[in-house]
Amino acid sequence: MTAAHPPWRHLLLALAVVAVWGTNFVVIKAALAHLPPLLFAALRFAIAFFPAMLLLPRPPVPWRNLAAYGILLGVGQFGVLYIAMRHDISPGLASLVIQTQVFFTIMLAMRIAREKVQPYQWLALALGAAGIVVIGSHTGGDTTVLGLLMVLFAAFCWACANMVSKQAGPVNMLAYVVWSSAAAVPPLVVMSLLFEGWPAIAQGLVQADAATWAAVLWQAVGNTLFGYAAWGWLLARHPAASITPMALLVPVFGMAAASWWLAEPLPGWKLIAAALVLCGLGLNVLWPRWRTAQN
Repeated sequence: MTAAHPPWRHLLLALAVVAVWGTNFVVIKAALAHLPPLLFAALRFAIAFFPAMLLLPRPPVPWRNLAAYGILLGVGQFGVLYIAMRHDISPGLASLVIQTQVFFTIMLAMRIAREKVQPYQWLALALGAAGIVVIGSHTGGDTTVLGLLMVLFAAFCWACANMVSKQAGPVNMLAYVVWSSAAAVPPLVVMSLLFEGWPAIAQGLVQADAATWAAVLWQAVGNTLFGYAAWGWLLARHPAASITPMALLVPVFGMAAASWWLAEPLPGWKLIAAALVLCGLGLNVLWPRWRTAQN
């Protein structure tokens, strides 16, 4: 591991990953114009699994761990997120609300691993909750109460997936994501057939144009494979404290991209909600680093 201050080219790589993850919400919205959400999620994880599984050996973890991670991430997080984003929440707000997984992860760690929640974490949780309350008080139009609840549920599933991956121990995270994707595909296909129906699936596949398939490919290759590979490469070479704070920019890119490409409005209440959630996230990530630097 190198020094605590990464070179500029490594910081630019981290910025590229964060930009991909943030602008990805606009890409999701574009694909949902033609593909039913559960089918879209199934295609995304199928492409993430194959052909990458031919190049990456299965990580040495039990199949049940891989299956739990894949189902939580594929069905619980992205399946539900895609359903919400089709009609019930705007891309910019989705990119912000999904980051509440940080707070859910803290609460699960407190419950499962008996980790003690520090005072600054309670303050961070309060700030994040205040931001969600602001969003909830302005539902209507492009965001509904149901959409907000679904994205919160997706964030909770992401936090549960974090707990599962933690149990796997130190593994190649890219290989872990690739092989766990295999477990996400069958339930997504079955749910798509049951809830979306073959006519909607066939119509979506027929109507999908080059831009739609590019969005699916971007989800699998850009968002999943490049994102995880580059992020893991950076974390292997630099202290986490110098890399992980960059992830706070994900909702910034998400809201900016939605405003720029989709003309999503940014009224004052959205900016206030974003400021509250980002302050909570920033306090949780940066406060312990600052305290360590002072000692």
